[in-house]
Amino acid sequence: MLLDLTGGGQTYVEDCEVCCNPISIYFEVDDGAIAGFQAETSGQI
Repeated sequence: MLLDLTGGGQTYVEDCEVCCNPISIYFEVDDGAIAGFQAETSGQI
């Protein structure tokens, strides 16, 4: 997974490359570095 740190923090949903289930991705950026990261599944795996 590639994260674009130039746009600040983001929240989005990405499908797992292995099982195709959705993963909610959230990350924060501070001075060009990841300040927080969270990934959650819908519990269907």
